[in-house]
Amino acid sequence: MNTHSEEITLEGHIIDSWVLPRVFDAVMDLGGEFDLKEIRVGRKKDETSFARLNISAPTPAQLGQILTVLQSYGAVLVSAGDARTAPAPRDGALPDDFYSTTHFPTQVRLDGKWVDVENTEMDLAIVLDRARQRAWMLPMADVQKDAAVVVGHEGIRVVPPPRARHRELFSFMSSDVSSEKPKRLVIEEIAREMQATRARAGKILIVAGPAIVHSGAGAYLARMIRGGYVQALFGGNAIAAHDVEAALLGTSLGVALKSGHAVEGGHRHHMIAINQIRRAGSLRAAVDAGILREGIMYECIQNNVEMVLAGSVRDDGPIPDVINDMQEAQKQMRAAVRGVEMALMIATMLHSIATGNMLPAAVKVVAVDMNPSVVTKLADRGTFQALGLVTDAELFLRELADALGV
Repeated sequence: MNTHSEEITLEGHIIDSWVLPRVFDAVMDLGGEFDLKEIRVGRKKDETSFARLNISAPTPAQLGQILTVLQSYGAVLVSAGDARTAPAPRDGALPDDFYSTTHFPTQVRLDGKWVDVENTEMDLAIVLDRARQRAWMLPMADVQKDAAVVVGHEGIRVVPPPRARHRELFSFMSSDVSSEKPKRLVIEEIAREMQATRARAGKILIVAGPAIVHSGAGAYLARMIRGGYVQALFGGNAIAAHDVEAALLGTSLGVALKSGHAVEGGHRHHMIAINQIRRAGSLRAAVDAGILREGIMYECIQNNVEMVLAGSVRDDGPIPDVINDMQEAQKQMRAAVRGVEMALMIATMLHSIATGNMLPAAVKVVAVDMNPSVVTKLADRGTFQALGLVTDAELFLRELADALGV
């Protein structure tokens, strides 16, 4: 039987990070075969290892599928030259055999030199400007006709992050989703990481769901914002509407936050809150007019936090600051995540998954939800580095605010 083959190399901490056995498994699972031609094992913690393998498969398509997976582990084709491109056939569309990116640091070979690809994010295309020796990742919808889009597997190098050399919280707990973790110890470690990030003027992102307000945790998040521990906040119409409801009327979904009792006529409180902001014109206008004097939205505006509120078809109102054009919302989120070093995703599945897809693998991610499947889904969709905590938003934010001393 005829087979098709390519030779690849792997270099780095491929032994202790389990990259090499994962490569073996991937080849066999996809119906291919491998022949280990050469291996050099690093003998010290700071020494890297090297492996050269011949990968074969019954068909070119099958071989291509295998190589696509192996490149996400850092495999480089030995026979490859420069990265190949094909012109985009029309605005917002890609050529056949386009390369789909990961959220790992990536390089392409141009004129025999490896060039870093800018704007790291998963599930995008790579566009080249050979004259300027530049390469960057770009969403499919933003690709213009005739743009030079990278295709195939040649001249592409992915750099997976090495295993941490010390026992760091985000390296040894991120793959385990459990409600039985020692939460206080984990939260204290998260607080230390946030303090270190703030001390070096790093950027921290909060992805916030309305359960933060419903559970009575809004005040803790507001304290964190006021203390300088939040530089960007993502959410939807609900977090803004119920935060304003809490600030103006003391309720969330018509339930008094202090007593926990339903208020007569409370079902319309969120509509009253939305109407107040719409009459003012925007959240900032409501703050400037003295209508909105406390809460998460108030603190974000007072402390110049970047806010991106992305809407949905089920939104009431919505509040004027909510972006209803999803492509525009994505653009603003992508701009806001630049430079983010740490992200906390609290009680919101869809916004968390969307944000996780935009974050480079090096960003430290904490995912908090009462539902373990939410944390699992985030990891399943590519944000494998997320540290998952199955707990109540109020408990988490209360303990975190105390640990931060705000």
